[in-house]
Amino acid sequence: MKLAFVTFFSAVTLACAADVSITQDELVRRTHELYDAVVPGNQTPWKKYFAEDCIFADEKGRVFDKPKLIADITPLPAGYSGTIKIENAQSRIIGTTAILSYDADETETIFGQNLKARYHITDTWLQRNGNWQIIASQAHRYYEDPAVGKADPKKFADLIGTYELAPGQTRSVIGGGDRLFLERNGKKEELLPETSELFFRKGIEGRILFRYASTGKVDALIDRRNNQDVVWKKTR
Repeated sequence: MKLAFVTFFSAVTLACAADVSITQDELVRRTHELYDAVVPGNQTPWKKYFAEDCIFADEKGRVFDKPKLIADITPLPAGYSGTIKIENAQSRIIGTTAILSYDADETETIFGQNLKARYHITDTWLQRNGNWQIIASQAHRYYEDPAVGKADPKKFADLIGTYELAPGQTRSVIGGGDRLFLERNGKKEELLPETSELFFRKGIEGRILFRYASTGKVDALIDRRNNQDVVWKKTR
């Protein structure tokens, strides 16, 4: 009888240990703890909150297992500091699985100069043996337009014209005072200068640049996306 009671008590204890609930506030608190440990390179919370068999995919496209992830947590160099704030957190907590999705607003200070970046991250937490840990994490960086530079309107005459990708597929570069526009199928977008000969469109990743032939004349518009070029030949 005594043995039966002990067995029953042990089973209840194990069942309780395997059913530890968690809240969004606690998930966010733990996530703050992780990010607060980045600048000093404190690996302790990263070892604590990431499962041994975790998958960590960062905004650069790198995929780490836990040993590689922990090895990547090192102190920032002298003169560097920063903060990461969590915003717009949402969660789905179902049984022993919890998903936390949020924005991470990063400020990095390099010898007094501030750099900012925004990321969206989704962490999947899994409860095993009463312990909640991250089993998978995926991050991507929000696209931000580059700073607007200065164009040289004197060069616009060389750039203005019609460019062809294939028969019947054309786009035009037109001017308007000290501004330059790209027009296709009735849609007109301003070409904002990053430098005098390198342009971008607001909210669109990639660059627009112009190729000069050996004659010194522009012979093509290059639509550069992810370091790959789509070439439009100038027809007039």
